[in-house]
Amino acid sequence: MALPFTFDQLQAFILVLDTGSFSVAAEQLGVTQPAVSAQVRELERKAGLRLIERVGRTVAPTAAGTTLAGHARGLLDAGMQAAAAVSSHADGVQGTVRMGTGATACLHLLPALLRQIRSSHPALHVVVTTGNTDDIVRRVELNALDLGLVTLPVASRALTVSTALTDAFVAVSAVQAPALPRTVTPKNLADKPLILFEPGTNTRQRTEAWLLSGGVRARPTMELGSIEAIKQMVSAGLGCSILPAMALRDADRTALQVRPLRPALSRELGIIMRQDKPLVRGMQVLVAALLASAAQA
Repeated sequence: MALPFTFDQLQAFILVLDTGSFSVAAEQLGVTQPAVSAQVRELERKAGLRLIERVGRTVAPTAAGTTLAGHARGLLDAGMQAAAAVSSHADGVQGTVRMGTGATACLHLLPALLRQIRSSHPALHVVVTTGNTDDIVRRVELNALDLGLVTLPVASRALTVSTALTDAFVAVSAVQAPALPRTVTPKNLADKPLILFEPGTNTRQRTEAWLLSGGVRARPTMELGSIEAIKQMVSAGLGCSILPAMALRDADRTALQVRPLRPALSRELGIIMRQDKPLVRGMQVLVAALLASAAQA
């Protein structure tokens, strides 16, 4: 059975609706206005229905046109994804993927991952932007970023959210400081100077909630916006802190006492993308690499 419509006809139809003009649609397609009119007429002939009606100087879809438009957009998106998938076999993985994430993941998860991607796919360019979760979510929603790796939960009807990894929090203190217990409770930190993330950050909120669960109200002696600065202050013996385990390098673990928390505290990092975003080959490669790195973390 022959397909009733072609992609060219559907694209012309959608552009006429979106622009409200046959001439503007023709300009965007790089063809003449009669060519666009012919595509739409053939579409209506095959459908056996009027799909577009003229109201004054503007055009609008009929009821049947509105129904077709909803399906047409999905078909065109699927066609774009199929074309991108096929072209990747001929041209290799290439292009640019714009990714947003937090500073901790950027410093401690991405370097090895991006080095591996550059080695395997030298024509694929990954542009990384750092920011807090709310900022990254907003930029992905606006399509200013292709995907984000952010702290969950994320509530947005425009996005797909998939869990990538769970990162435990740990208590840290200088090696020369009095020994921490094998597992650290909120009360173990009640009388110790605390060096915490600045207020308003996700990590600070989780840390305060964990301390409060043990009846301890956070009264930090320092509030810093840099995880590297916090580690330096702690290793200098100026206080204790609670940090994501991901943020600790091997060298940090020799300069710091590192202890698990009781009760356990962790955060989930997830990959976010727009629901209507075509998952082109470059994005597939980056997502697969993120999940593989997360599994090894």
